[in-house]
Amino acid sequence: QVQLQESGPGLVKPSQTLSLTCTVSGGSITTNYYYWSWIRQPPGKGLEWIGYIAYSGSTYYSPSLKSRTSISRDTSNNQFSLQLSSVTPEDTAVYYCARGPRLVYDYWGQGTQVTVSS
Repeated sequence: QVQLQESGPGLVKPSQTLSLTCTVSGGSITTNYYYWSWIRQPPGKGLEWIGYIAYSGSTYYSPSLKSRTSISRDTSNNQFSLQLSSVTPEDTAVYYCARGPRLVYDYWGQGTQVTVSS
């Protein structure tokens, strides 16, 4: 059973960088053909895919967030991380990590609330 757990600050100031980590257990993030995504849901809105890091280490980002997004990984700790720079209150959301490239995910983290506010 694969499990994912998000961690990171729940409050970020405007213009700063949001940083979250997803710790994966029950499966390796380097296992062939698996993709590891970040997704968010702003209050009152639908899910928004942010980007993924593949088993190979390659990354792909949503075009609307690409200029501010970086996803990396720590294979020794079986973790992958999200950095979103220059945040504004519009980046306030519940952030999820999940296994899957986009639209179809088989395992999810429980989600973590991130609020952007001064």
